[in-house]
Amino acid sequence: MNIVVASGKGGTGKTSIAVNLAVLIAQYQLPASIYFMDCDIEAPNAALFLHPTIQTTKNLETLIPEIDPSKCSHCGLCAQVCQFHALIVLDEQVSSNFLNCAIPAGAVH
Repeated sequence: MNIVVASGKGGTGKTSIAVNLAVLIAQYQLPASIYFMDCDIEAPNAALFLHPTIQTTKNLETLIPEIDPSKCSHCGLCAQVCQFHALIVLDEQVSSNFLNCAIPAGAVH
């Protein structure tokens, strides 16, 4: 049986549910052949609760958009058109959430 806890929204309690579900299943399944994978790229923190013996790791790289202040007019178009909803404009600053978007002015690359 495979059980997956997933959502695109952060802060919904996915890790809490997944960790507690894994512990509950492990208590009733003998021998305990539970495999838990925390696939959160930005904040994989299930290990804080489970204290596992980590068998393998893999380094990952992600694109982080750079904002060219000389080309940015703070119009908010980048945040509106980004298909990943990865950019936000606050107080005339553009903040990114690790994904790459492109806008006509060329301020994001």
